[in-house]
Amino acid sequence: MSYTIRVFQSSDLPRLQEITAQTFGPVSIDRNMEQLLGPFGQGDWQTRKVNAIADDCRAQPDGVFVALDEKTQIVGYVTTRLNHTSGIGWIPNLAVDPNHQGKGLGRALLDHALHFFRERKMSVAKIETLEQNPIGQKLYPSLGFQEVARQIHFAMRLDEK
Repeated sequence: MSYTIRVFQSSDLPRLQEITAQTFGPVSIDRNMEQLLGPFGQGDWQTRKVNAIADDCRAQPDGVFVALDEKTQIVGYVTTRLNHTSGIGWIPNLAVDPNHQGKGLGRALLDHALHFFRERKMSVAKIETLEQNPIGQKLYPSLGFQEVARQIHFAMRLDEK
C-alpha cells in the first residue's frame, strides 16, 4: 500500500484525535497514573491525550503531518515543535491507525518530520518514549536516534487522606 504525507489541515483534527484514542493506551503516562491511583481531574487519560494533540496542532500547525492511504483517509500523523533558539526539533507525538501499523508508515512519518527539521535548520531532533513501548525503542534508534537519558515518573493522590 502506498501512502501520501501532507501538512495538517484544521478539518483533520477529529481523525487525529480518534487515532490518538485508539493507539496511546499502552504508552500513556496518564493511563498508568489512572491504573495506579484511580480516576482524577476532568475526563480520563484519553480526554487529556486528545486535548494534547489539539494543543500540538495549535502550537505548530505547519509542523503537523498526516498520512493518507490510497482512499485519502487519514491513517497516521506526526506532530513537531521547533525551538529556533536551542536548535532543537521535538517530536511530541506519532501515531498510526492500528490497521496500518507494521507497514513502515511510522518510519515514513518520522523521516518526513526529520526532513522538516533539516529544512528549518534545526541542529538536533528529539523524541521520547516509555519503557513500555518496545516499538519506539526499536524504531527510533534504527533512524539514528541515540538514548541520552531515562526519566522516572512518580505520582501520588493529593485528594485522599
